[in-house]
Amino acid sequence: MKLVIAKSAGFCFGVKRAMEIAMEAAKKHPKTLYTLGPLIHNPQAVEFLKGLGVKVRDRIEHIPRGTVIFRSHGVSLKDLMKARKKKLHIINATCPIVKRAQLFAKYLHRNGYVLLIVGDPHHPEVEAIRSYIPEGVEVVEDAGGAQRIGPWEKLGVIAQTTQSFSFFKEVVSVCLERAKELRVFNTICHATTIRQMEAVEIAREVDCMMVIGGYNSGNTQRLAAICREIQPHTYHIETSQELRPKWLAGREKIGLTAGASTPSWIIREVELRVRHLKGLRG
Repeated sequence: MKLVIAKSAGFCFGVKRAMEIAMEAAKKHPKTLYTLGPLIHNPQAVEFLKGLGVKVRDRIEHIPRGTVIFRSHGVSLKDLMKARKKKLHIINATCPIVKRAQLFAKYLHRNGYVLLIVGDPHHPEVEAIRSYIPEGVEVVEDAGGAQRIGPWEKLGVIAQTTQSFSFFKEVVSVCLERAKELRVFNTICHATTIRQMEAVEIAREVDCMMVIGGYNSGNTQRLAAICREIQPHTYHIETSQELRPKWLAGREKIGLTAGASTPSWIIREVELRVRHLKGLRG
């Protein structure tokens, strides 16, 4: 049996940075430290931070005092203003690549373009970007969504940073036919593109694929969907305990990748369980 593990599996730069910021803050503010929503989309990592004293609150109103960490996905203008009004100590852990997408969005709006975001309208990153643009914002998840709106005189397009590049290209292709003037900024994180490309390559050569990451993680969900299109025997799991022996029965080449919010210790636990079930040494 051969186990193929993606080199890109696990924390991306932005998530690693956010975790390091939170752990450092926990040393200084152990009793009054909060994150606005989960810092990253991985329940096990959030539980780890909880053990360090980092408490999760879904609304600024639920943070009585102290320090608030704005997560890697960014923060809405409304929540930023509320935190300042309450005079909370703010630590901004927004991923620099997400900040870049926010800057492009503001640039397009400032120059008279209708803004089209390719992504999940309910994702906190997209919600944050939208909050800084007072009007003229559309959000679509696929090419079909772009076909149902418009046409436009001036259209600017950006992507949620963890979006599928193939979906992004499909939407841009539709927009070329529906906008007189089109400006496109590829705001997809380079690490996300590499992770997806590597997952595709592995899925093509194995007869079973494991995708590890939080069920609430959009980039992990996309990884699983991409792999499943190529390898039907693709399984999205959060932890090693969810792995079922029957999935591996008769499989001689097993692939393993993980989303950008998946801690290395969880990836290692899955790897060890696969090896144990297949009678291999770690």
